[in-house]
Amino acid sequence: MRVRIGLLTENGYPYVSGDAGLWCDRLVRGLGQHEFDVHALSRCERQEDAGWVPLPPQVRRVRTAPLWTAEDDGVVYGRRARRRFTECYGALAAVLCAAGRPDPSSGAAGDASAAEADRFANALYGLAELARDENGLVGALRSETAVRALEYACRAPGAQRPAREARVPDLLAVAGHLERALRPLSLGWYEDAGLGAVDLCHATSGGAAALPGLLARHFFGVPLLVTEYGVRLRTHYLTAPDASPAVRALLAAFHGRLATEIYRRAAVVTHGNTHARRWQERCGADRHKLRTVHPGMDAAPFAAAGEARGDAGPNTLVWVGRVEPAKDLVSLLHAFAEIRKAVPGARLRIVSVPGPVPGSGPGGAFGEEGGGAGGVGEAGEAAYLAHCRGLAAQLFPDEADGPYAVGRNPVSFEEVGGPDLPTVADAYAAGSLVVLSSVVEGFPVGLVEAMLCGRATVSTEVGAVVEVIGGTGSVVPPRNPRALAEACVALLRDPARRERLGAAARARALELFTVEQNTAAFHGIYLEILSRTPLRRGGLDSAGASLPFAVPAEAYVPGRWSAGPGSGGGGGLGTPVASRTVVRGGPGWATDTPVPVTEGAR
Repeated sequence: MRVRIGLLTENGYPYVSGDAGLWCDRLVRGLGQHEFDVHALSRCERQEDAGWVPLPPQVRRVRTAPLWTAEDDGVVYGRRARRRFTECYGALAAVLCAAGRPDPSSGAAGDASAAEADRFANALYGLAELARDENGLVGALRSETAVRALEYACRAPGAQRPAREARVPDLLAVAGHLERALRPLSLGWYEDAGLGAVDLCHATSGGAAALPGLLARHFFGVPLLVTEYGVRLRTHYLTAPDASPAVRALLAAFHGRLATEIYRRAAVVTHGNTHARRWQERCGADRHKLRTVHPGMDAAPFAAAGEARGDAGPNTLVWVGRVEPAKDLVSLLHAFAEIRKAVPGARLRIVSVPGPVPGSGPGGAFGEEGGGAGGVGEAGEAAYLAHCRGLAAQLFPDEADGPYAVGRNPVSFEEVGGPDLPTVADAYAAGSLVVLSSVVEGFPVGLVEAMLCGRATVSTEVGAVVEVIGGTGSVVPPRNPRALAEACVALLRDPARRERLGAAARARALELFTVEQNTAAFHGIYLEILSRTPLRRGGLDSAGASLPFAVPAEAYVPGRWSAGPGSGGGGGLGTPVASRTVVRGGPGWATDTPVPVTEGAR
């Protein structure tokens, strides 16, 4: 069955510097039996100037739009359009200013929360319909009318206290953020030849990337699949900590309501670990819609290290990652001081890897590493690295074998790409034990890479670490150097146990965290969603004419079909499933001849 998929990305594929570019590229290349229309939102001019990655032939078309800038559309609203905008924007602002956020799982409070969610959805889709009817919304979102509507909502009775205390600069800041967040509403992606022509929309993150999918569902009934490896809502909560309470409260309300609407309307929501699942459930995602799809790693670069026998460094510990405070190298150095007392010949190699996450992982798509708010920047990382070097020199003076020998420090700071460690796999293979000392992690990509290399691991219990390693490694509390040291010493003194744990870790990683399992999981989800989606267009021959008997008779039965109880969304007995027929010739877009990739205008 050939499916046409609208892949919705933000700050990712197909851009060279995209966060989730590698993951999306592997997904598209692994599903060559389907077709993809890529709709990409960019975050900066430098990203657009860097260009795209090479695209496979199954990518039919690419349409892009910037989120970092937007020219005034020049649309002048008439009286009726201005009234519609004031009503819709005012209703949206009123929901954001409403006091509190009831728990949807609690009785009457849940009913109130559902009513607020409906109000937010009506306002959002009202703005989208206005943008479609008037050919733009940018000028209206930047107008004084928008600021006045926001001010009126903040001053209305029942508004939350931070909103009531909002000043003019706060209102301008919130209005500007809402204008940037709602820019996808003004894109011309929703016509019949755009997202209305695909079988399924797949948003590779929440937030702005999922907005086009929401509108395609609203206008054309296209089902929506949302994938979140790093929860965008958490990132928004951690962004702009220096902003005023009013700005933080209103923006948190907007992104929370948007996440709730995305989860409500999506046919399936996938996550990479239970940490992200808990966020999704707390924001209103129906647990029956949730699916766990572990991130897929390319195991080939680590095959040689994983199949090699023996330890390259029997008493050598290896840490691989991006040097930043969230990795807590300070605790690791203090723990190594205790390790040296128990194992005098032990060495620690701290290997830094440039980029958002170590190794071949797909950028920052698999978790909120570095705190989830963009890290500390290059200057902050350089300062932290200098601090760690100074601490290592203080804790471990250079040691020499004799009076005329050159001293060597047991702690070395290295980088991937040098003559000794040309690849990440070489870094993991350089030691017998891999250590992860983080205090914040999303999905630990570096830990999976160490498992693929067949190395035993000692990790702190943060993020999805326990879920990833299962019982194939040691886990200790974060910020506890003594516990970290004891776990490392126990494994350094027991080579047989290290070998058993390394073999088990590699087997687990090959079973759960490969590209093949990731691609197969999404292929199954695509077919599952389409099997439960009513037929939206009839069969056509090669000339575009309707074919007799192409549409099954049950497609004309009036009424709404729904899954029976206990079906789990699978469509078993008692669960009517809408049929999709693949006919000879097929629709024009389902040909095997690839269509050249072009960049559509906004």
